[in-house]
Amino acid sequence: MKKGNWYNKGLKFQCQGSGKCCISRGEYGYVYLDKNDRINMAKFFKLRLGEFTKKYCVSNEGYYRLKTSPHELECLFLKDNKCSIYSARPTQCRTWPFWPEVLQAKTWKKEVAQFCPGVGKGKLYTRKEIEAIAHEQNLSELLMDKEPLPKINT
Repeated sequence: MKKGNWYNKGLKFQCQGSGKCCISRGEYGYVYLDKNDRINMAKFFKLRLGEFTKKYCVSNEGYYRLKTSPHELECLFLKDNKCSIYSARPTQCRTWPFWPEVLQAKTWKKEVAQFCPGVGKGKLYTRKEIEAIAHEQNLSELLMDKEPLPKINT
């Protein structure tokens, strides 16, 4: 990212626990997982990787994502507007709201600032911190494995 960014002086963000980012809305409807995410979440549930993947994941165009219910828009781990797996939450959740695709001024204003009550509050993230978080999200996307769901013998 170039040095003359609109967020050169930083951005304030502090999660307000609204749960809004955990509810499907348009193109931001799925939580994609790289292998490290699945490993961490499997450990959280004390499951083998294959067991976790079969129980909680589906393959979408070859990429793993968390299962969703057709009747519910929120993440299956959202309980009382709180993440029930916060310590093991996936990269996509940890890096919000500093995703590369929303770090353009117009997109930020339309897709993030008007939606997320944590924007403009709390810690001031420096440009360098924002770009490091965005880079982490980019790496996660590059590490996403395109493999079929494992078969588990029962």
